[in-house]
Amino acid sequence: MSGPDLGHAAAEITRLLDGVDDARLGDTTPCEGLSLGALLAHLVGLTKAFTDCANKAPQDPAARGGASLDAELDPDWRTLLPKQLDELVAAWRNPAAWEGMATAGGVTMPAEVMGVVALDELVLHGWDLARATGQEFSCDDAAAAAVLEFTRMASAPEFAENRVGLFGPVLDVPPDGSAFEQALAYAGRNATWTPS
Repeated sequence: MSGPDLGHAAAEITRLLDGVDDARLGDTTPCEGLSLGALLAHLVGLTKAFTDCANKAPQDPAARGGASLDAELDPDWRTLLPKQLDELVAAWRNPAAWEGMATAGGVTMPAEVMGVVALDELVLHGWDLARATGQEFSCDDAAAAAVLEFTRMASAPEFAENRVGLFGPVLDVPPDGSAFEQALAYAGRNATWTPS
């Protein structure tokens, strides 16, 4: 068993890092409440957490998988994040990663769902990073379809409590928009967001 590949989304984030100006780490991002530096710190944490998740490695519940939204940005993030993105992609390319149950951020669910959550994190936060730094973001069709399915499901009323802290309120979903544009709307991301 396996799921969607995380490679393109991870490569996009790595590519975008060259466009990050250290002097602007305090700038806003589309991810409400997260500065650019906090977004990068979150990416460092979640890449480690979801790699451990894929490898079924034990996680410290108190550390929330290392992916908390208030983590400090590691001074070596420019080297660390690309390395961890590569490790994340490799871990989820192992078919065993998609089997059984998996834990990340103190949450346990079927691994096949957790892999899509990892992809969703990369795609949405990759887009956040691109918008915050004035760069273009590209999402491959398979990833866009998987993220759309996940964000659409997460928009159902019964999942309202689970959305808090993960997604904003659902925006108007463009019926003729691409899968990626629709996924952004279901995730509460404003496709026209620009830095303030």
